[in-house]
Amino acid sequence: MSIVIEQSVQARMVASAPRMETLPATLQYDRRDPFAVRMAFPAPATLEGTEVAWEFSRELLSEGMDAPAGVGDVRIRPFGYDRTVLEFHAAEGIAMVHVRTGELRRFLRRAQALVAPGDEHRYLDLDRSLADLLGGTC
Repeated sequence: MSIVIEQSVQARMVASAPRMETLPATLQYDRRDPFAVRMAFPAPATLEGTEVAWEFSRELLSEGMDAPAGVGDVRIRPFGYDRTVLEFHAAEGIAMVHVRTGELRRFLRRAQALVAPGDEHRYLDLDRSLADLLGGTC
């Protein structure tokens, strides 16, 4: 069984112009980091011309599809009947994207089939994390 789930999604960048640009993005869930979700945007879709990835909690994504969630760099909230807004806050500014809620729910179902909510602690490698924290020695 695979320990990593990836899913391509179409995100729509919210801009001041009336037309929203569609961007490819990839959602990723890795059982080795069971609390986190990663959303990556490829280089051509970013202002910097390099891939940009954001990591945030799986719980935040789950909560944000039904009600506004998050107070830090990543904030998520429902938008209309079938969209979810993800806001990414950085020193350079705020990026807001819309993603179809159904795509996010499908991704979360797959991640939850890999690691059930509440079982994340069973997949943590505390020895490896401690070694990383101590610079490779344990």
